[in-house]
Amino acid sequence: MQALAPYLGILVVIVVIILSGIRIAQEYQRAVVFRLGGFTGIKGPGIYYLIPLIDRQQKVDTRTATVNLEQQETITKDSVTIKVNAVLWFRIVEASKAILEVVNYEQAVYQFSVTALRNIIGQHSLDEVLKGREQINQTLQSIVDATTQPWGIKIEMVEMKDVEIPESMQRAMAREAEAIREKRARIVKAEAELDASIKLTQGAKEMEKSPIALELRRMQMLSEIGVENHTTTVVLLPSEFTRAARALSGDKQEG
Repeated sequence: MQALAPYLGILVVIVVIILSGIRIAQEYQRAVVFRLGGFTGIKGPGIYYLIPLIDRQQKVDTRTATVNLEQQETITKDSVTIKVNAVLWFRIVEASKAILEVVNYEQAVYQFSVTALRNIIGQHSLDEVLKGREQINQTLQSIVDATTQPWGIKIEMVEMKDVEIPESMQRAMAREAEAIREKRARIVKAEAELDASIKLTQGAKEMEKSPIALELRRMQMLSEIGVENHTTTVVLLPSEFTRAARALSGDKQEG
């Protein structure tokens, strides 16, 4: 037994070395395997084996990752300085490219996304940035996705979170909005006055066809004034009424 002891020790070491090559990857993980420096393939998910001291691996996570694009100060097309931040979602679709084609894919995605965001903002006016966020998000997603595709990365979504405008510009926009509301109010009032004048003109034309209708309307207005203001109302009768009344009284006297 003493003679076999050294061999048993060597055997144990060999077994340990062999077992040390067993690896396990989770369902959302992939292992990029290199053998003596050369790429040999993708392993996982599940259990797989690496030759000890010969094979080397780099694991990547294939789940969707979130990147916060820190607030960037940039200038719009109409020379307004604003601060913009955004969020980007991406996932790895080809693990080998994510490791072989770029040194640090997370940093690469972040840096390019920030640069693209600044460039896109510079191509739009302030109003377009505020009103067309959805379009800008889609444009940014297309640009970043086209660049990261050779890296085996898919850009799933980009969203601008906040746009910070200088205080002086906020006051100017508030004054502009107030002026627009006042303009709309004046237009509505003018349109109402125009409609009223048209109706009055139509009514005057109808009354012109029947003089008695005009006099009845005048008496009605005088009656309304007297009721509302509690004052004595002086009624001016038209000449036609007075002549008719005189003729009627003369006939009675002759009779």
